[in-house]
Amino acid sequence: MEGTGSDIVPERTIKPDENGDTKTDAANLQEKDPLSTKESVSFVVIHNKNKFDVQFPLDETVSKLKQHLQNIINVPQPLQKVMYKGLAKDDKTLREIGITPGVKVMVVGSKLDDVLAVSTPSTLVAEEKAHVVSKEPLCRQKLHKKVIDKGIPDDVLPGIRDAKEPLPPFPLCGMLNMSGGKVRLTFKLELDQLWIGTKERTEKIPMTSIKNIISEPIDGHSQYHIMGIQMGTSDASRYWVYWVPAQYVDSIKDAVLGPWVSDLTC
Repeated sequence: MEGTGSDIVPERTIKPDENGDTKTDAANLQEKDPLSTKESVSFVVIHNKNKFDVQFPLDETVSKLKQHLQNIINVPQPLQKVMYKGLAKDDKTLREIGITPGVKVMVVGSKLDDVLAVSTPSTLVAEEKAHVVSKEPLCRQKLHKKVIDKGIPDDVLPGIRDAKEPLPPFPLCGMLNMSGGKVRLTFKLELDQLWIGTKERTEKIPMTSIKNIISEPIDGHSQYHIMGIQMGTSDASRYWVYWVPAQYVDSIKDAVLGPWVSDLTC
């Protein structure tokens, strides 16, 4: 019995491309979106208590994931911190950091408008230049000299000059504050908070409320820095920390201010 017209599937014409080659629709799609053929994983991204279902290739890097997320969470790539079992490095792939189906990945970071509302890069640069031009070195100022003259604390972490290391997975401790008391810095990146701990109490500071961070090597002990963490709009709002190991200074600024701001203030 012959089929009716409704049973006949019309032959699809495959048009040649500009080089005269003919390809199927699937082949053309693969060329347009090469990521679609890679092994992907579905997981949940959490940002500011909002949840987003994301599917992304396992063998793409964290840096590529940030690019993908910036239009989803409205946070520029340089301001994002991807947290999964700790801070995920940009050059690691999702497979390397252990992403599996259904896991929750935390992303911290403020929207650009929020950051600019707190402090603009031009303001930070102006403050830093004014500090360098108009003031003598911090360690020679009477305000700081009384703490510096006590010498290197016995239990402070070893400092390394001319080096940059990522923040350790434990608090930076053994340093001193302006009163000469012991202080520790804990970087709670998953909460976007800096915890400043003393014997008496621990202050939990939102990183977005920190306007600037300045630092200078200590004369005669350049493996350590004096660091001022500015909470408000004036110099008087700075919380001073002494004997900060030099190898962690840049990473502290990156973690708190974001790389794009800390680069401008260096």
